[in-house]
Amino acid sequence: MKGSHLKRVIRNRVVQHLVFWILAFYVLLRIFTTAEDLLKIDLIYTTIFILTMLPGLYVNLMILIPNLLSRGRYIAFILLLTITMLLTAALNFFTFSYLIDYILPGYYFISYYDFIDLMKFMIVMTFVTTLLKLSKGWFQLLETRNQLSRLEKENAETKLLALKSQINPHFLFNSLSGIYALVLKKAPNAPEVILRLSDFLRYILYQASAPSVSLSSELAAMRDYVELQKLRAGKQSLITFEITRTEDDRQVVPLLFLPLIENCFKHGIKGETGPSFATIRFIAGQKTITGFFSNNKGKSEEPVDASFSGIGLKNLRDRLEMIFPGRYDLKIDDPENSFTVELTVPLYE
Repeated sequence: MKGSHLKRVIRNRVVQHLVFWILAFYVLLRIFTTAEDLLKIDLIYTTIFILTMLPGLYVNLMILIPNLLSRGRYIAFILLLTITMLLTAALNFFTFSYLIDYILPGYYFISYYDFIDLMKFMIVMTFVTTLLKLSKGWFQLLETRNQLSRLEKENAETKLLALKSQINPHFLFNSLSGIYALVLKKAPNAPEVILRLSDFLRYILYQASAPSVSLSSELAAMRDYVELQKLRAGKQSLITFEITRTEDDRQVVPLLFLPLIENCFKHGIKGETGPSFATIRFIAGQKTITGFFSNNKGKSEEPVDASFSGIGLKNLRDRLEMIFPGRYDLKIDDPENSFTVELTVPLYE
């Protein structure tokens, strides 16, 4: 609480200007003081000197920089800034040469500096105040960019969570439908199916929400899902699940391959009387993992474009673009009687 209050005080515009002029007053006072002891007249002289410089400096800060320099009108900025500095130096010279006797009679002030010296003072003070103004704007721009970057990251993470929340129920619905059919038939393998579904649910609920999971956990969940669908599909379907693994300690983004496996069963194995097949194969290398997914087409199979408009594969494309922009490889082969997808994504340490 104290830290945030201090930040607000530091960022306060009035406080910033006040601190600057206190420092400027101290520096000029050291320059103007000639005696060993600080005298009252030195304080008065320094105060009036700064007051005569203020109009020109703030014309530059409040008018010239925002309206000319910031908009790229450099020639007009240099011309008007030069005129402003000349007029400010002239005001200082005129004040100490003529007006001071009327403002403070009895002090006998004189202009200690000629016009050229006053211009040097003005140039230095203008340069310092302009640099501080531009530096403040740069830091504000940098902070704004950092805030936008954080917002974009939070938005991307929120979108990924939304995509996952759409994907998971989609797959679970298919699995639960198979369980329901087996229970109605009082099939002896129903307990095995329920156990596999339990493992799959545990993975979905407690592991798949993480940004990355172990490769072994992901592949075990894929196997559970395939086994669930294999029991549902029946003996007339040829279902193959293979894993070629060379690296076991790698991490992978969860649930990337599940839409493709689900697609094999949704568009290939539909319980038709004719031969049907689904082939799922994983090859895990040192830096990437590749999944191969192939299935037959049903009699009423939709074109690949229509197939990919479904929620599962559409979300897969969205996730790939968000997580691995330019670093994944998705290949689709859509001949007359079969449909094949090959997806390669990076593995993590």
